[in-house]
Amino acid sequence: MTNIKKISGKILYAIFLLLLSIIMLLPVYYLLITTFKTPAEAAASPLGLPRHLTFDNYVNAIGAMHYGRSLANNLIIAVVSVICLIIFASMAAYVVARGKRRIFRFMYSVFMVGLIIPFQTSIIPLYKIISGMSLMNRHLGVILVDVFCINLPLSIFLMKGFINTVPAELEEAALIDGSGIFRCFWKIIFPLLKPIVSTVAILDTLAIWNDFMTPLLFLQSPEKQVLLQQVYRNVGPFSTNWTAFFPMLVAATLPLVIFYLIMQKQIIEGVVAGAVKG
Repeated sequence: MTNIKKISGKILYAIFLLLLSIIMLLPVYYLLITTFKTPAEAAASPLGLPRHLTFDNYVNAIGAMHYGRSLANNLIIAVVSVICLIIFASMAAYVVARGKRRIFRFMYSVFMVGLIIPFQTSIIPLYKIISGMSLMNRHLGVILVDVFCINLPLSIFLMKGFINTVPAELEEAALIDGSGIFRCFWKIIFPLLKPIVSTVAILDTLAIWNDFMTPLLFLQSPEKQVLLQQVYRNVGPFSTNWTAFFPMLVAATLPLVIFYLIMQKQIIEGVVAGAVKG
């Protein structure tokens, strides 16, 4: 009798998980299947399979989005921003983690304010600053905002926690041997930060790639716009052609999917190692 109850419980649990998976995958299925339909067919049979498989929607979407140019803009902003974040966050986290004076604790508190105050509250001052620096409609303006105003606090927070687990004796031995502080950090400490660097790089890449507000505010020229701006630009003010809109969404998220498939092993190792060390 006990075995029957256990088997019944496992079957019910499996059915529950199956239903939950179907509910979660249904929007993805609807998104993908609609990209291969005509507008009339999508309206007549929203969840049905397409009668005639066509890739015209993707061809039109790629052309309307200026996909190659927008993808290049995304890559420039994301790659430069992530590199800057890793460099500046690791150095700042090392200073506040190893510093013994009160000024370093105060600096860390200032950095953590960025995790508390929403980015949206500083839009107007940032707009004036970027405009005053003549960085409007330039990728550098978006990179500066993404690095120093949005993603730096979280990166410092994660890296500081990991650096605290690194034995200080390694640095002391290097300093005794005559190494300077910069050489000690880059030659000894930074190589040990590979797990958390991977984690920070992943989180920052996702955040910057999916950032819509910052490019919308500071990039007005179509030649400088990123993928999500192109998706937004092709949405009608009064009605939307979903068979044209959904392929744009798929095309905009496809690079991240490819990135995950290629770097899946490194992503999992980085996240797991960072969690265990932290």
